[in-house]
Amino acid sequence: MQFSVERVPAPEPPSGGLLVRVQACGLCGSDLRTLRSGHRRVTFPWTVGHEVAAEVECVGVGYRGPWKPGDRLAVGPLAYCGACPNCLDGTYELCEAQRELGQAWPGGFAEFLALPEAVVRLGNVQRAPEAIDPALVTLAEPLSSCINGQEKAEIGMGDAVAVLGAGPIGCMHAALARARGAFRVILEDVDPKRLALAEPFGADARVDGSAEDPVAAIRHLTGGRGASVVIAATPSPQAAVQAVEMARRGGRVVLFGGLPQSESRPGIDVNRIHYEGLHLIGVTTFAPRHNRKALELIASGRLPVEKLITHRFPLSRFEEGARLALGGQALKVVFLP
Repeated sequence: MQFSVERVPAPEPPSGGLLVRVQACGLCGSDLRTLRSGHRRVTFPWTVGHEVAAEVECVGVGYRGPWKPGDRLAVGPLAYCGACPNCLDGTYELCEAQRELGQAWPGGFAEFLALPEAVVRLGNVQRAPEAIDPALVTLAEPLSSCINGQEKAEIGMGDAVAVLGAGPIGCMHAALARARGAFRVILEDVDPKRLALAEPFGADARVDGSAEDPVAAIRHLTGGRGASVVIAATPSPQAAVQAVEMARRGGRVVLFGGLPQSESRPGIDVNRIHYEGLHLIGVTTFAPRHNRKALELIASGRLPVEKLITHRFPLSRFEEGARLALGGQALKVVFLP
């Protein structure tokens, strides 16, 4: 996939929505997959990016809402339909017709971003804390999904949590599990460089899956029982299989990394799930309540989120930053227009 930075006209303020000036936009793993191999919902040329901190430039005709020019915002990318059974039940993360900035509308790797009425009215637009660096505000979007996953897994005191994948999401899960009271947190990855970058995020042990059997290693580190919660935070079929293998009886397995369609049936041992009473939990996206909690956590300083951002680039150096991330040489890259 070829990608570059181009000069395009600034968008018009959308009717009922906002025109915002982007202050920072984080490069997500899903952005990297889109840059590497395309996306079924994206037709190039296109502007991607959905982890956005911004300032309101102006409001569109007919806008009805609290935001005014100069307000700093944390822009979650999701817009919910508000009418499906899940939205009506309040489980917005399961909306049957949700849309996303960077897919349904042009994304945040730009100087200006048009926020349509659906994003403003039924989305996750929150006020950004004044004292918080805009680069840190961009982390609220991925952290929201992690909070959703850990709530569904009911992580708390007494849990031994194994996180497979030491990318930004895995590091967030490790730090969040520690903040929620997990007694033991183990982080595994097949890339030793990633494990080294993950050192600040509170894991009691880090397992190099390229040098030893991660299932055996994590069972050993949990006294032979296995982890009470395993989070597969990487788009790897092997990790999904291993997550089931390393969970203790009655444990919870969170499948957090989506797989390519051709690899989405990886051969998980259903008998182990059945006979050992495992709970298999699928998690994707988040609801507004998770987004609010993420911003509060970032503002509180209880998570070392600032250490996630290993590189900052001006938007003019997008190609350089993206290729660094694609090559696995960065933990989190943020672009500052």
